[in-house]
Amino acid sequence: MTINQLSIFIENRAGTLVKVLDILKQSSIQIVASTIADTAEYGIYRLICSEPARAYQELKSAGVAVALSDVFALELDNEPGCAADAIRSISDAGIGITYMYTFLLNGKGILIFRTEDTEKARETIILNNLKFIAEKDLSKWA
Repeated sequence: MTINQLSIFIENRAGTLVKVLDILKQSSIQIVASTIADTAEYGIYRLICSEPARAYQELKSAGVAVALSDVFALELDNEPGCAADAIRSISDAGIGITYMYTFLLNGKGILIFRTEDTEKARETIILNNLKFIAEKDLSKWA
């Protein structure tokens, strides 16, 4: 029910993001979605890709500070309010969201979120009939 996300520590200086992107390019790994959260000195580059385990190994081998974590990915209709409805279901269950990001893909809204209450989130997704994306579904995106 969860997918793997890469979190990469990147210094805020020219060339560090290009290094990461070049490693993925040379490895023929497709980026599905990404976001950067930054501070003055560094950023956390989070990304969903076609082969997260292999991407993790390639980046680690190149000396890049990278972590692999589980996040939830929900598929939403591309209509106003669908993200709000999904988040309301999660919030009403008392589940805190650590971070989230959204994007559109193939006419569907995709909502990625992380929580510390993984088991309760799983139960809530099933109880509310929310459509989730599994790791095996990533290949159809790339």
